[in-house]
Amino acid sequence: MKQDIKAHDNVLGLIGNTPLIRLNKITESLPGNFYAKVEAFNPGHSTKDRIALYIIEEAERQGILSPGDTIIETTSGNTGFSLAMVSIIKGYNCILAVSSKSSKDKIDMLRSLGAKVYVCPAHVSADDERSYYNVAKRLHEETKGSIYINQYFNQLNIDAHYKSTGPEIWEQTNGKITHLIACSGTGGTISGAAKYLKEKNPNIRILGVDAFGSVLKKYHETKEFDADEIYPYRIEGLGKNLIPTATDFDLIDHFMKVTDEESAHTTREIAKKEGLFVGYTSGAVMQAIKQYAEEGEFTEESNVIAIFPDHGSRYMSKVFSDDWMNEQGFFDSINAEEVQKVEFIK
Repeated sequence: MKQDIKAHDNVLGLIGNTPLIRLNKITESLPGNFYAKVEAFNPGHSTKDRIALYIIEEAERQGILSPGDTIIETTSGNTGFSLAMVSIIKGYNCILAVSSKSSKDKIDMLRSLGAKVYVCPAHVSADDERSYYNVAKRLHEETKGSIYINQYFNQLNIDAHYKSTGPEIWEQTNGKITHLIACSGTGGTISGAAKYLKEKNPNIRILGVDAFGSVLKKYHETKEFDADEIYPYRIEGLGKNLIPTATDFDLIDHFMKVTDEESAHTTREIAKKEGLFVGYTSGAVMQAIKQYAEEGEFTEESNVIAIFPDHGSRYMSKVFSDDWMNEQGFFDSINAEEVQKVEFIK
């Protein structure tokens, strides 16, 4: 009778094949057609499910992972959640070095999946021994039977999206895509998808999104690392204070920088206008679309695919918290209407 039941063996069977959803109200004043690739439909609620499963299964194929071994990674939260989820199903331990910039929601989610979490200071240089990069490396050296995923410098990060995200977008648009726009953190998502799409049609424009306080945009334009570009910012999973080799800068046509404040408001706007409850980086992507449109990037014939990386539930204590928004100084007279009043009936 088992063969008569239509069910996945476990949650890993749900990874990938995320939907495209047309954006309507939030883009109604912009030229072109806009669609979101909503990665929150993955079982781990983010695009990082793709690399977690792909990299771990590649390690298994190479014979360097056995049941009971330990997976170690540096993460702003989403990759860690995906690795912890895959580890549960496949029988591995999971240790994560997390930036203190990650929301409390993300850290609590990692712990709920049984991962051991080390929270590291966000605003230190990448070569500082306390940085989450170096903490993860140290934990790997100290833990017998462990592998370090090292997503920022792992070619498999790009390969995962080359083999899944890129082909999905091409098929879902019947090859009619003219622009791909995505945030760049590790760079794996934008680079892998871009590699596949550029092979299909080299005229597709690949538009990156970066944060003020990050070095990526200037490096893309000058091939120079400028430490003076680095300063603290709030958006998680976007931008970097180092140059990841998992970013293929040659495949990206342009970078646009966005602010913490505008991205936060736009994240909330997506929820209110489109009914899509997505995360802070999705707001950054949408904010960049507005700015690209102002620069004349799109025409009425443009078919723009925006990758929305994760789910809004991971930011309840941040962009979806009126208290947090107020603490950051993000509410002013123009945006005061965003504050939601709650009435208690006695």
